[in-house]
Amino acid sequence: MLRWFEQDGIAEAKVLFGSTKEIRANIEERRSPYDGSVVSIASVCNAQDAKRALEIAQKAFKETKKTPLSQRILWLEDVASKLKTHKEDFALMLVKEVAKPITFARIEVDRCIETIKITAMELSHLHGETLSTDIMPSGKKTTAFFRREPVGVVVCITPFNFPLNLVAHKIAPALGAGNAVVLKPTPEAPMIAYMLAKLFIDSNYATKDALSVVYGDAEVGSTLVKSDIPRVLSFTGSVPVGKIITQQAGIKKVTLELGGNAATYIDTTADISLAATRCAFGAFYNSGQVCISLQRIYVNEAVYQTFAKMMAIETAKLKVGSPYEEETFIGPMIDEASKNRVKAWIENAVSEGAKVAVGGEEINGIFSPTVMIDVTDEMKIVCEEVFAPIVSLISVPDYETAIEKMNNSPYGLQFSIFTNDLALTQRFIDDAMCGGVVINDIPTLRFDVQPYGGSKLSGVGREGPRWALEEFTEIKSIVIC
Repeated sequence: MLRWFEQDGIAEAKVLFGSTKEIRANIEERRSPYDGSVVSIASVCNAQDAKRALEIAQKAFKETKKTPLSQRILWLEDVASKLKTHKEDFALMLVKEVAKPITFARIEVDRCIETIKITAMELSHLHGETLSTDIMPSGKKTTAFFRREPVGVVVCITPFNFPLNLVAHKIAPALGAGNAVVLKPTPEAPMIAYMLAKLFIDSNYATKDALSVVYGDAEVGSTLVKSDIPRVLSFTGSVPVGKIITQQAGIKKVTLELGGNAATYIDTTADISLAATRCAFGAFYNSGQVCISLQRIYVNEAVYQTFAKMMAIETAKLKVGSPYEEETFIGPMIDEASKNRVKAWIENAVSEGAKVAVGGEEINGIFSPTVMIDVTDEMKIVCEEVFAPIVSLISVPDYETAIEKMNNSPYGLQFSIFTNDLALTQRFIDDAMCGGVVINDIPTLRFDVQPYGGSKLSGVGREGPRWALEEFTEIKSIVIC
């Protein structure tokens, strides 16, 4: 198991300075959120390491931009193929580093493979178009067109909740477009990022020094962000860090996916059984540590009691336990600090009048899926991003009240509605102030082929291979007289 990455029996993530330079710096242990055992070790980088990686990428871009499109497509296809071969190795490392239940870890690996394949497919559509420069009297007839070209150096900073697929969503389009990339993965999952990066770097189709990987926290991140070398910064993470990045970045393109406070509305015409089943999944998938995790459920008062009972039943079915077991739905949260924060929020809400309908306790150190009722709009568990296995049920008299409350949030990533009323569906699509809407399913639903991103504090720009390729390229206009 993982013999190709092991050092003394423990997986070791080294610093990758391009294709041929791999070093071991000061070592930091990564312990399992489940049992506390050491599951990987990673080199700790500093500002000088970050600068070195950027300089290597800057030089590499002279070659990456000239790489034939066919070679880049073959590169991505080769990585996807090798990832499929080592699927179980990658899935098990996800379980070890971030305690993702093995069933969902395998799904993430599958999605990562698909993300890379979709990127390869979309590269064939990365082109410009001709323009008629004599369209107005002031113009004249020429041969005019524009095309898309790689921007140069792209810095990618990724989070812990999907530490494999979200890396792929950034580096596959960035490299596929012909850029050079510096990746700084989450400190919580350095090894899984290293494993994927090695597949890219060791491919026979790779461009030398096109990808570097550095580890670290604020010092390394700030050095990458402030540098004049990158032309694009792609970040997925928290709003506070996103704000710092926008203040430090200077004149360069910045794409931010900063989380959300996802909500749904249960209409009187909805299939209540379906809604309860899907809402239990959407609220507690990945222990609620998903940017589009369902956090607020607004239920029409006419069906509130029925829905609440079904929601409780469906939530109780979810198995809490070891992430290594096939049947486990919910494993531990990423760390003790996150679990303690959730406990404090629940205690505060209860002290202000809210009630715990289901859950709210630890089971062998794992926080159980929790359904809250009698919450108010001012409570943290409703108005702020929880990023935990908590969902709040709120009774509302009608759709108008629900949509007003849904939109009354600083976040705007994804919302959904359960209804069989076509007119209401059309209204909801127009009314929802967010980046994506889902009809008759949870707002947690995301397909990797889609554009993904939000409005307000949820971020700037869009992910998804096609839209990431646009973010990682720039337009050059050409006129031949």
